[in-house]
Amino acid sequence: MSAQSLSWTIPFMRAGYAGRGLTYAAVAGLSLSSIWAGGQAEGTSSTLQQLQGSSWGVVVLCLIGLGLFAYCVWRLLSAGLDLEDYGTDGEGIVARIGMVVTGVVHAALGVLAFSILIGSGSSGGGFGEMTQRVLNLPMGRFIVGAVAVATIGAGLYYLKKAIKEDYRDDLRANRFTVNWNWALKAGVAAQGVVVTLIGSFFLVAALSMDGSEAGGMEQAFSWLRSQPFGQAIVTAMCVGFLGFALFCFVNAAYRIVPRAASDDVETLA
Repeated sequence: MSAQSLSWTIPFMRAGYAGRGLTYAAVAGLSLSSIWAGGQAEGTSSTLQQLQGSSWGVVVLCLIGLGLFAYCVWRLLSAGLDLEDYGTDGEGIVARIGMVVTGVVHAALGVLAFSILIGSGSSGGGFGEMTQRVLNLPMGRFIVGAVAVATIGAGLYYLKKAIKEDYRDDLRANRFTVNWNWALKAGVAAQGVVVTLIGSFFLVAALSMDGSEAGGMEQAFSWLRSQPFGQAIVTAMCVGFLGFALFCFVNAAYRIVPRAASDDVETLA
């Protein structure tokens, strides 16, 4: 298909990245505010629940939910139509399957956002309870182990993108993306660290058959806080998440979709 015939997919991409950016901006902003007041950094679930407490928060929560659903649609379209031009060889198929998984994860976060919005969201259970249920299934250890390996792989991929600045291949070159590249790099690196940690928690849960070892962003913050200079590290990670939020917003505005872009577009690379 021509670039013109696939241009209808771009609004989903823009809305999706905007919603993802808004999510990370909320997590980072509320976490930094909590740390400043002597509290602790917040995870995604607790951040979404806090947003329900004010009128502006409800609006943000609604926008986040819609944006995350749009991101899910974008990932599914990108995988199905091969918008990123990964191809159909082994590596390309793996990348496209990863897009589907990413889309489903963000759809689940979108469901959580709307559940909280209508007052039916629950803070109980969380990763630990869900992981234990999976571990109790036949082959449950291997399922959780596969999730762990995939998550660690995603985290290492983010770190590789940050180190090599591979993300520059997919962004339009302009004054803003050139001048703020340092913030984009820091944001992608912060995301890589936390995703790798989350994958490691799932791996420990699979090896020990203990679902309570699994956790998300909140547990990653808790583990980092327990390290030497932990509060400073967590604060730095939250600042890094502001960079990742910026990275998402920049993608919403300037991302190049290979199969839906003209050939004369100049990338940041």
